[in-house]
Amino acid sequence: MEATEEFECHGHPLISGRHKTTLEITMKESLTESGDCIIGVASTKGAADLSWDFKRILANDRSHLVTVLSAGGIEVVIRSRGSSLMELDHPTDMVWRRSSFVCGRTVGIFSDSTAETVPRELIGILSTGAEMTVRMTVSIPRSDG
Repeated sequence: MEATEEFECHGHPLISGRHKTTLEITMKESLTESGDCIIGVASTKGAADLSWDFKRILANDRSHLVTVLSAGGIEVVIRSRGSSLMELDHPTDMVWRRSSFVCGRTVGIFSDSTAETVPRELIGILSTGAEMTVRMTVSIPRSDG
């Protein structure tokens, strides 16, 4: 079982990518200096906009999420897990978390990347307002049984 979502967002001059535990993309157009987890604004999707099939697969404790961020010729891969506790209903935001915390904005838990670990070259490109493509692929591994 697998599903893919792809959408666009933009960088912003205040993107700093300093947050140690999360990474966020939002549909909101503005950003303040305290939003150090946000690496993309003006997204064409929030968690609530993900397809029913994608949400169904992601809301499974066995699901794996691979997110690919692409901007300015740089590609970054983020690996996360899904959860049966995911609501995926936030109208504007998507958050990848290093922890297991889940709320309506959470699209990935136990993520291997956070805003702080995104390569500084990509953060630099995004701080110019560049467009970024986000491709999310969720799957549930086949059981051997």
